[in-house]
Amino acid sequence: MFRFQSITCRVVLCLILIGSCAEAQQIAALERVDFDTHVVPILVSHCLECHSGSEPAGSLSLQDSASAIRGGDSGTVIVQKDSSKSLFWSRIETNEMPPQHPLGDTDKSIIKRWIDEGATWGAVTIDRFAVTTASRGGRDWWSLQRLQNVPPPILQSNWIRNAIDAFILQRLTINRLQPSPEAEPQDLIRRLYFDLIGLPPSPQQVAEFVADPSDKSYRRIVDELLASQHYGERWARHWLDVVRFGESNGFERNFPRENAWPYRDWVINALNQDIPYDEFARMQLIGDQVVGGIDGASATGFWVAGVHNTTVGGSKRMKELARQDEIEDVLATLGQTFLGLTVNCARCHDHKFDPISQTEYYQLASVISGLDFGDSSQPLPAETRRLESLNQQLNSRQQELSEIDRQARQNVLAAREASKFDLSLKKTPPAFAQWEFDDDLCDSVGDLHGVAHGSARVENGALILDGNSYVQTSPIGKSIAEKTLAVWVQLDDLDQRGGAAMTVDASDRGVFDAIVFAEREQRRWMAGSNNFARYDSFAGAEEFDAVNHPVHVAVVFHQDGSIEGYRDGVPYGKRIRQAALVTYDAGHASVLFGLRHQPAGGNRLLRGKLYQAALYDRALSPEEVAAAAKSSSSYVTEQQLVESLTPAQRDRRQDLKSEVASIRSARDEQAKHSRRNIFTLTTSAAKVTNVLLRGDPDNVGEVVSPAAVSAISGLASDFGLQPDAPEPDRRRKLADWVTDRNNPLLSRVIVNRVWHYHFGVGIVDTPNDLGFNGGRPVHPELLEYLAWNFRDSGYQMKPLHRLVVTSSTYRQATDSVSTQTQKEAEAIDADNRWLWRGATRRLEAEAVRDAMLCVSGKLNSAMGGPSLKDVSVIENNGTTYYEPIDVDGSEFCRRTVYRFSPRGGRSSLLDTFDCPDPAATAPRRTVTTTPLQALSLMNNAFVLRMARYFAERVQNQVGDDIDQQVTTAWQLAIARNPTPEGCSRLGNIAFHLICVGFPSIV
Repeated sequence: MFRFQSITCRVVLCLILIGSCAEAQQIAALERVDFDTHVVPILVSHCLECHSGSEPAGSLSLQDSASAIRGGDSGTVIVQKDSSKSLFWSRIETNEMPPQHPLGDTDKSIIKRWIDEGATWGAVTIDRFAVTTASRGGRDWWSLQRLQNVPPPILQSNWIRNAIDAFILQRLTINRLQPSPEAEPQDLIRRLYFDLIGLPPSPQQVAEFVADPSDKSYRRIVDELLASQHYGERWARHWLDVVRFGESNGFERNFPRENAWPYRDWVINALNQDIPYDEFARMQLIGDQVVGGIDGASATGFWVAGVHNTTVGGSKRMKELARQDEIEDVLATLGQTFLGLTVNCARCHDHKFDPISQTEYYQLASVISGLDFGDSSQPLPAETRRLESLNQQLNSRQQELSEIDRQARQNVLAAREASKFDLSLKKTPPAFAQWEFDDDLCDSVGDLHGVAHGSARVENGALILDGNSYVQTSPIGKSIAEKTLAVWVQLDDLDQRGGAAMTVDASDRGVFDAIVFAEREQRRWMAGSNNFARYDSFAGAEEFDAVNHPVHVAVVFHQDGSIEGYRDGVPYGKRIRQAALVTYDAGHASVLFGLRHQPAGGNRLLRGKLYQAALYDRALSPEEVAAAAKSSSSYVTEQQLVESLTPAQRDRRQDLKSEVASIRSARDEQAKHSRRNIFTLTTSAAKVTNVLLRGDPDNVGEVVSPAAVSAISGLASDFGLQPDAPEPDRRRKLADWVTDRNNPLLSRVIVNRVWHYHFGVGIVDTPNDLGFNGGRPVHPELLEYLAWNFRDSGYQMKPLHRLVVTSSTYRQATDSVSTQTQKEAEAIDADNRWLWRGATRRLEAEAVRDAMLCVSGKLNSAMGGPSLKDVSVIENNGTTYYEPIDVDGSEFCRRTVYRFSPRGGRSSLLDTFDCPDPAATAPRRTVTTTPLQALSLMNNAFVLRMARYFAERVQNQVGDDIDQQVTTAWQLAIARNPTPEGCSRLGNIAFHLICVGFPSIV
């Protein structure tokens, strides 16, 4: 063997030397060295990596003639027509340059001749991305070219069922291989079930197919499985691997994402509905713009499926670096998922292997510069309709109740007027707006109706404020300057500080006027203003009674800027004047109850009850304030109102109040279920983006506009946007570009992924990288055929699956026709890359667990909703830890795709069977064989429990007959009858090993 290898090596070496000599002879025969043909490839492959760009090594750029002749830090390096005086040639001749990988003799000869012939330049500037070289891909790289319509080869063979088989058979024939026979029916149906839905077939389903393994029967099963809801669950798991979907933030804090699951459910539903793949991609990029609502928010969970650092340090540089790391991670996922390009590798410099410039990376970074992570509250359509119905019912009852009260109030006031009640008091002027708080938040004289925020509510004739809620009215429809605020208020306690009973607030200007309690001085009323800029203390008495009964507090704002306070109609402290009066423009201010000013938070909220409030659009006189505080002519109590009604009106009023309370309670409960918080993309204003030289936030380069990669043939990369374009426009242009019909990568990448999951390895064995550093397609014509037809048939995924699994290629047995034939084939193609036999694969971790649930009879087929938690969530010092726990119950027996998947706290069973960490994309799962797998299967509590349930199922099904138990167990677990040979092979392997399935079975 050694002698054979030595002879082979000598032959290869001789061939190389002969080839080199021939090439050298061709170069020598040239009249002149052509710069573009001979020199440029050498410079691109060996020199421009360091000697180009904005910061070339040694300040020497070889990218254009002027820079090269000018030289660098060492002075002139190229002396035209004299290589002996050229430092450039001297460094090459002595193998000092390029470092580590000196040029070969032929390349050296070319460079020397080129200098001696005058070092003439061709193109003004060398496009280092133009052509593919031995060290990097160019714009002519295969995956960047337009899709080609490649017809299947025409071959005469009964083995060929569809175009896939024609391509495969042609390649097998060229490589002196032949396909294997079709797999046994019981093996084939299990393979099909696990591939398409990730669950085993029942014994009955296997028996039916074994009895009729015809092509018609097989195709019927394929259609049934593709129509199954389990199909989406199976293939969504593959997609979630690629987009590194996890349900915690990662990094040190690793907070849970309780609301991330809607993205998972959206993927499952989209696959089951077989929405076209270009739409599937588009929704994940701009679903919030396409359909909006809960579907749009769920779909765009794609952007935030990865890790998010919530523990960035305090320095500006650390925050900027963390932000750039986050953008790189997102762009990496975007590029690899949809394009099969590692665009993230161009963050600090031009891509080392693919034609992607650093500028293009930052153009893409500009597109997502408005990306944020967070929860978004979205309405649930069906639940919202129920809520709207309850609101309509509530409004109808409230209107009828308000009309009864309005008439009763008018009657009471008319009676007072007729009796000349308390003639010593001057009648109060009509208010501009007035709120009675009897049953609602309506303005009883105008249209400044209120809306409750938080738990603020009307109850027993008062507005209840708990210190965490407030009421805001609609905008004031007129310009208002001079004014009076008046309110009947009872406080919950006298130790609260800073809350306001009533405010006129212009949040867009940051100004407000308010009745505030104890903000500056404990237990004293004051006029509130922005940062105390306009008002001083009234120096009034401390408040002691407002917790025992309502008190009337008024603040009058005069035209001259002076302000007066009143308590129960009596002047409160001194008159103050510190600044000019503020005018609130029409439509730019509203009234707040219980909040000093917006936004809500801090000590701005009041704890207490408001019984009545009024806004006057002028400054009241002391007599008018006293009348408002003491006269009964403007205020009607609940008792007075009821006493004025007839018995029939009282009964109807009481019925209405009961109905209002009941409907409001139902409405409030329904409101809790009418919206859903979704962890998804939350956008902020997009930013003007600069190139960061060497990826350093402190080394800022040119400004770039949102755009994409230009190397993809037939696809324009210019979005036509300005650097400050709105965020929605940027993402929409990106989505248009990614899903453009002329984008060949969109189809090539997903077709290759589907092939990968059906055969265990893709036509290109690096599903996330179709660039220079990725694999090369072993069946390039087949990949092109599949991608072209996938696009032209409307990007439908299920027809693609159908084409693959109905092919003879897919249906092959894992063993060849004979041992000798198999050995010969393995000698030619040990890795089965030409697909001369069926692929041997182990089930993934999730399929192992799901199969155990299925055969034990415990699988809960409920779809969607919050994830099942088989981990404990422990918070300690601001950090979250996840520990696996053993749990039982139907809710924990759902498919593994619905398992809560934090970054950490991984299941020992899933972990040992190579379930990937969601912190990083997993286009190909690692497949290992370790003793830990056997130990986990023999000792894992879940496995043991499923084995017990399995035993109970078998016994319940066939009773105590041991022979029947064994037969039934085999049928349920591996869909075949026990045989002496099979028993000998399996020995005493427990149920859980049978569930895993063996390569020849699956």
